[in-house]
Amino acid sequence: MSGRHTEEHIHTVEGTDPHLFVEVHEPAEGTDAGLRPVLLLHGFSSSTKLNWGDTGWISTLKSAGRRVITVDLPGHGQSSSPEDLDSYSPSRIRADLLQIVADAGARPVRAGDPTSGLDVIGYSLGSRLAWEFGATQPELVHRLVLGGPNKEDPLASFDLAAAQRYLADGTPIEDESTAGLLKMAQLLPSNDLFALLSLIEAIKGEPFDPAEAVPHMPMLLVAGEKDERAVTMPELASIAAHAGGMVEQLLVPGRNHSNAVTSRVFKDAALAFLGV
Repeated sequence: MSGRHTEEHIHTVEGTDPHLFVEVHEPAEGTDAGLRPVLLLHGFSSSTKLNWGDTGWISTLKSAGRRVITVDLPGHGQSSSPEDLDSYSPSRIRADLLQIVADAGARPVRAGDPTSGLDVIGYSLGSRLAWEFGATQPELVHRLVLGGPNKEDPLASFDLAAAQRYLADGTPIEDESTAGLLKMAQLLPSNDLFALLSLIEAIKGEPFDPAEAVPHMPMLLVAGEKDERAVTMPELASIAAHAGGMVEQLLVPGRNHSNAVTSRVFKDAALAFLGV
């Protein structure tokens, strides 16, 4: 395909179309680096456009000659909002992601072939999904970049009942984390709150335990130095290192969880880490 085109892809899992919005962005013309594709996974209450397009990640990767696969998670961006809870579960999302990258032409890592395999960059919730995807697809994932990672999933402690009471009659939410996450979800008028609450419920049903399944491929962990979640990043690095993985860590000066993703320092580090 020409390097000037972006194509929307449709895929099915076991004959069912999950109606996820998927695009494959080709390298800028004349720049193809001859390397494997890069999958981008956005955060909670975000989208491909907000997390990766508006922040310059897609254009940066394309300019570096990388082929980029993007997907809006269920209930986010231009993807649909399924009514069944299972569509939002991390395990179902991983199955969807596997089919998406296969449909886009990704193939298992083969020694000596730099076009084989898949690199994955995730941010926040996307990092949790990337960690589990790498752990369950070791033959496919070549390297991981996890931005804004957390050893504990903040969505796991979300008070669903309190959020539902607040949305129903305005009852104040006592838990600060729950109130903050809900406020973030409400900032975008396009967000489907029912879908986002369904995602949280499904995530609570499949708690994140990074030590249970550990990616063994090299990974780069990145967080803003002012990101309160960065305090657990060394623990994640230790879990991966003890499992035999090669781990690098980077704190981005002056950045927090909301704006680290826009950092040029972050982009440059990711490009260098994945450019092998």
